[in-house]
Amino acid sequence: MDDLLPEWVAVEVAAEEDYAGRLLPEEAAGLSERAVASRRREFTAGRVCARRALGRIGVHGRAVPTSPGRAPVWPEGTTGSITHTAGYCAAAVALRSDVRAVGIDAERRTILPGNVRRSICLPEELAWCAEQPGEDLWPAVHFSAKEVVYKLWSPIVGTWLDFLDARLTIDVAAREWEARILADKLAESPPGTPAVFRGRFHVVPDLVRSAGYVTDSELRT
Repeated sequence: MDDLLPEWVAVEVAAEEDYAGRLLPEEAAGLSERAVASRRREFTAGRVCARRALGRIGVHGRAVPTSPGRAPVWPEGTTGSITHTAGYCAAAVALRSDVRAVGIDAERRTILPGNVRRSICLPEELAWCAEQPGEDLWPAVHFSAKEVVYKLWSPIVGTWLDFLDARLTIDVAAREWEARILADKLAESPPGTPAVFRGRFHVVPDLVRSAGYVTDSELRT
């Protein structure tokens, strides 16, 4: 993930031992007693990576508990994001003096069914995908990038953002994306809501990764 973000964002990708790491009591409280083994392993690896990344920006020994909405609660003065998919987990954190929000997402590269594509992509986005070589890949890139958009939106705006509330454009050669929030959604949002989110993506044979961030200077007034 660090190839998709500036150097002042600390990124940690889980090693195998992190999945069996130690949770702090505040973190363990956010894990349901009914959670299956795979969920426990992913949750643990995410928190271990998050604490290690926080240490790299000078915040040591702090827990990353879970909010009632299931999002990570970052220590005061910091912000971050955690992602996990089968066999891959990462965390990215930064100081709030550098960034308002940071988002990362990783997905296994897969061909999404038609009904899932339509729940993620606007008609014009689906039309663009159909024009690209390897068209089956691009809905998964839209999914990953829009997951990042939500992770950037949520800590800033505090409301729900649907996949179809943002229109994505992709620069294939530059491996960059831009998401514009649709006018109706933007009109109902508070002052300071970003109208545009930008980020980068990378695709390998079995994984799609996306990341982005928002600085205070990018917020609407």
